[in-house]
Amino acid sequence: MGLNEWAYALSESLLSEPLPRRWAHSLGVAKRARSLRPILGGDAELLEAAAVLHDIGYSPAIAATGFHPLDGARFLREQERADERVVSLVAHHSCALLEAEERGLRGELEGEFALERPELVDALLYCDMTTTPDGTQTTPAERLDEIVQRYGPDTIVGRFIQRAAPEIHAASARVEGRLERADAGAQPR
Repeated sequence: MGLNEWAYALSESLLSEPLPRRWAHSLGVAKRARSLRPILGGDAELLEAAAVLHDIGYSPAIAATGFHPLDGARFLREQERADERVVSLVAHHSCALLEAEERGLRGELEGEFALERPELVDALLYCDMTTTPDGTQTTPAERLDEIVQRYGPDTIVGRFIQRAAPEIHAASARVEGRLERADAGAQPR
């Protein structure tokens, strides 16, 4: 079984029944990851696997701390013996260190999981922050607004996402710039 086949099957088994909307979001994030293939090279499959797995920590079957990046990464490392790069991307997806700080878990997250290459961290953040909870494409600004409205501005998630907004916009701009350069390089002369 290939990496992506395994990742999709695992994510579906953990999310599709208990959390169908989260499963739809994960499928949408993976679709966005596939759209980044022109700038990912040999890491395209890796990013798609991390994309479909990024929210498995929400699954009631594995949630332990209530902080889904940490729970998902620990499950992937300890139970699935997953590729450490996939584990790292899941652990650190979408500015997770900032949310970990809000939750008093930053030391655990940093201590257990190394950061992946910045280009891949940006790419996964972009995929997550341009996908609605239902799996459709959106803009980072609309996604940020939706998260604040859904959770509330004074909740842990609301505070964290507002703090993360500048980095989310910057990472999205970096990814879009890379896509534009790749597209320009592919145009016939």
